[in-house]
Amino acid sequence: MKVIQFVVVFLVLRYQRSSADDNVYGVSNDDYGRQFDGIGSISGGGATSRLLVNYPEKQRNEILDFLFKPNFGASLHIFKVEIGGDAQSSDGGEASHMHERWDENYQRGYEWWLMTEAKKRNPDILLYGLPWAFPAWVGNGTYNAFADPEVTADYVIRWITAAQTYYNLNLDFIGIWNERNYSSTYIKILRKMMDSRGLEHIRICAPDQHGWDIAENLVTDAQLEAAVDFIGTHYPASLSDQAAVNIGKQLWASEDHGFAGLASSPQGACRARMLNLNYVNGLMTATISWNLISSYYVGLPHSGSGLMTALEPWSGHYTVDAAIWVSAHTTQFTSPGWHYLPHGRGVGKLTRGGSYVSLTDTSTGDLTIVIETMSFHPEESTDCIQSPFASGPQNASFKFSGVFTRIESLQVWYTKLGFNGNDSIYFQQIAPIQVVNDTVTLSLCVDEIYTLTTVSSGQKGTATNPPPSKPFPLPYKEDFEEYRPHDEPNNLAQQVGVWEITEVGAPHGQVARQMVLQHPVYWCWGRGGHPDNNTVNVIGNFNWTDIYVEVEARVGAVNGTDGVFVAARIDRGGCVASKALGIFFIVFPKEQRYELTNDLARHKVLKSGLASTNTDWNTISLLVQNDVAVGTLNGDQLFNASIPAQPSNGFVGLGTIPYGLADFDNLFISNSSDGLHRIQMNDSRDKTLHFEPGLVD
Repeated sequence: MKVIQFVVVFLVLRYQRSSADDNVYGVSNDDYGRQFDGIGSISGGGATSRLLVNYPEKQRNEILDFLFKPNFGASLHIFKVEIGGDAQSSDGGEASHMHERWDENYQRGYEWWLMTEAKKRNPDILLYGLPWAFPAWVGNGTYNAFADPEVTADYVIRWITAAQTYYNLNLDFIGIWNERNYSSTYIKILRKMMDSRGLEHIRICAPDQHGWDIAENLVTDAQLEAAVDFIGTHYPASLSDQAAVNIGKQLWASEDHGFAGLASSPQGACRARMLNLNYVNGLMTATISWNLISSYYVGLPHSGSGLMTALEPWSGHYTVDAAIWVSAHTTQFTSPGWHYLPHGRGVGKLTRGGSYVSLTDTSTGDLTIVIETMSFHPEESTDCIQSPFASGPQNASFKFSGVFTRIESLQVWYTKLGFNGNDSIYFQQIAPIQVVNDTVTLSLCVDEIYTLTTVSSGQKGTATNPPPSKPFPLPYKEDFEEYRPHDEPNNLAQQVGVWEITEVGAPHGQVARQMVLQHPVYWCWGRGGHPDNNTVNVIGNFNWTDIYVEVEARVGAVNGTDGVFVAARIDRGGCVASKALGIFFIVFPKEQRYELTNDLARHKVLKSGLASTNTDWNTISLLVQNDVAVGTLNGDQLFNASIPAQPSNGFVGLGTIPYGLADFDNLFISNSSDGLHRIQMNDSRDKTLHFEPGLVD
């Protein structure tokens, strides 16, 4: 506390000094720049909020407050969510509201809940929906989402209207197809069909992919130009396109940096630059970052990409990361509908590195200036900066004219990002700065953020310290009884296929059912992914080596899969989940046989043979210890086999071979020692089994 008090006093003295070599930047309202549309983030692309759902209520509410509550934390203006499409879309898959043309259900998935929680905290937050993938039937036998544009438009509109009907959620924006080719015909049909169904207020952002090429089509196609409200691009590196600027439509960074793998300070530096430079360099009036929260297992792609981190629903532990407080410098002191001031009169670059933006509420005259002096650091991701640069200490004076000459003082909020072992100071309110001769002067150092504002409602939200971090709990039992129908099972991170809770009657009650029957309209093309017919759902700790997993499973009598499996040491997920290595124990009940494979694609079969299966439920167990795997079926040992050294660690998983209905119940995971005892006790043939030397009791 004494250190912070010293820093605050030092800052007060520092920004009260003036110097003859001050750089003077004008701040004037004699004209206005573009309207500000807001700062937002994305839940989706995909299943990035998966583990947040079953957090303890107290910690979950605290997390949601840090993300959405006004004048508390990130205080987001825009919330963008995935319209689930039954397919892998980066870190997992999200369920569609229509698995089949005849199937319509709006209890699936957690995005409804998350949007409701966001609105509960901020009724003015703007909601944005975007598909990443589509169920197979939408493509009508192709992998093209626009094979029949009217079918696709109807599918999306049903999701929009369900948000209104079932959750009292009114969407503000809709996108086209995340980072995939857009269809001008589809965009025009979507606009026409939304208008005909009373959804005229919903505005279209297109194309939601990389680049600004759509601008050329808007120039030559008047109907398309009328249908598109915002030009949204992904990861623009703060640069827009002159053709897009000339059209006059609002430009958005509709998905921007995820900060994958960054520590807190580099993450904050990236975000501070981005939020300013997207307008300074590119006239982008909204920035929406991927993703909202890192709430998916370490070991899946893009770990650490969220504004904050919540990986442990079993412990309740979470962290509030730098990006929350960097966001607050803008979000807590502006609102959509404010206006940027013109370049050179409130917006621009600082002489010795850094940038500043000024925004004003034209109805009240409120003013907010956000200043950043971020320098380049070697530990930053290449996502953040294209080439090294430097910022240096400097004095900066902001001279007011016009209506702003009435301002006598400004509230001041300050952040200093620590590098090279130095601590950071996040979002501290310091003494107001006085305006002297219509001027305020700051002595700026490197890696700082200042907000100067007439808005007095800012607040650094606090919560009780979250519980300490704990590893995934073992033994782990799940009987799927404590859910609502159609919920997604907790802690299971579906990679290919989707699972939902289904009632099947006694004695099993509720079970987890894999629902996808055929390959969806895929998103993962070009990201190492390719169509695959095998589903997989992972759980636990990526660092697990020796482990025991058991589950009861059955294939569907109608539209059923052929095989069901349990697995250990699964080494990957995301778009390359279909290429996963691991130890997979697959049972084919109809064929009465089994396989032990080293990969999900079944190219590396280690052992196979006949298996005496039941016609209904079968209990499958797999024990992996050192270089040996033991598999049992209904208490009978089927194999005791040597396994490859690689992969040496990974997730536990379950799934189907291929797509098709299958039910899973009574999932049990424990350490290998407990698993060995369980096998010995449950084996129906031989209580004195011989195990390979690698299995140590």
